Amino acid sequence: MSTILIVEDSTPQREMIANLLKNQGMQVVQAKSGIEALKYLKTHQPDLVVLDIIMPNPNGYDVCRKMKGHPRTKHIPVIMCSCKGEEFDRYWGMKVGADAYISKPFHPNELIDAVRQLL
Repeated sequence: MSTILIVEDSTPQREMIANLLKNQGMQVVQAKSGIEALKYLKTHQPDLVVLDIIMPNPNGYDVCRKMKGHPRTKHIPVIMCSCKGEEFDRYWGMKVGADAYISKPFHPNELIDAVRQLL
């Protein structure tokens, strides 16, 4: 069973994504902030991370940059999932190491397909 870390400061968004992935048979761990996610990643290695961008310090770009810059977590796929949907935002997401970028709002199948593709 795959373990997915969801990093999202909005409780309704986090729970919606968690339920979506749980219904697909995945184990889900939730973090409410970038700090909480980085703390979790010091001792655990999920199979994939779904990461919001707009969060209190550190934001999703910084979390992704730190993950991809560390030998222990650089191989973990990251899906950035954000309401920042401009090409510029997508460019920066990929530049800091994201493996996929999904703009909110999204269709549930869009996230599920991206997760399956990266696992």
